[in-house]
Amino acid sequence: MSVEPTSSPADYEFTHQIRVRFVETDAMGIVHHSNYLAYFEEARVAFLAHVGHPFTEWRDAGLESPVLESFVTYRQPLRFDDVITVHLSLAAVTRATFQMAYLVTTGSGNELLAHATGVTVHGCTTTDGRPTRLPAWLAEMGTR
Repeated sequence: MSVEPTSSPADYEFTHQIRVRFVETDAMGIVHHSNYLAYFEEARVAFLAHVGHPFTEWRDAGLESPVLESFVTYRQPLRFDDVITVHLSLAAVTRATFQMAYLVTTGSGNELLAHATGVTVHGCTTTDGRPTRLPAWLAEMGTR
């Protein structure tokens, strides 16, 4: 992991909104920490569709993008029915891995509150688990 996520929304190229469901909260009434990774995944899948390469296209091409590492810094708790924005950026790309940086916020403008930052590191494998290079379009995105 070589990326340091920031708490500035301007540093991210894509956003995706999610409403926190009751099932995602714990006995204290806050979002359980494990759900942040699911929010990251939902935003990542939306980002891939946004750039014209939905995850189904990866699968049809016989590819997967398993998570190799993940890291989350929790800043403020989320609660049931919060509308969150997951800010995402393709942060680093090599021949065989890519990293995504995330910022989770609520509110807007002067009322914007950062709840978490995170990074996921992904490899690329065939659907039968053999490591392979990233798709050319993704490698190209990393050089922009």
